[in-house]
Amino acid sequence: MRKIDEREFLQVINSDKLVVVDFYADWCMPCRFLSPLLEKLSKEYKEVEFYKINVDENQELAFEYGISSIPTVLFFRRGRVVGGFVGAMPENMIREELERALGL
Repeated sequence: MRKIDEREFLQVINSDKLVVVDFYADWCMPCRFLSPLLEKLSKEYKEVEFYKINVDENQELAFEYGISSIPTVLFFRRGRVVGGFVGAMPENMIREELERALGL
């Protein structure tokens, strides 16, 4: 899972693949819980691209996407939001959301 910034964001979300973006902050405890789960899933779901973006360092982008709680995870395909969730969820629920977005 690679950390990106606003400059890279538009480029990565315009992929034909499903793109998962974790909006997080270093000080956020639920974010720290979620991060290893997303890292694990990024190794299993090779057809999905996983990224993380720090909301403290990219406030305009967080505002643009209405990120008011963290962690917020958004799923993108071809630049459009196609799913996601807010909060630290258990691994099985994250899998369900991913598979729904993948159409499985």
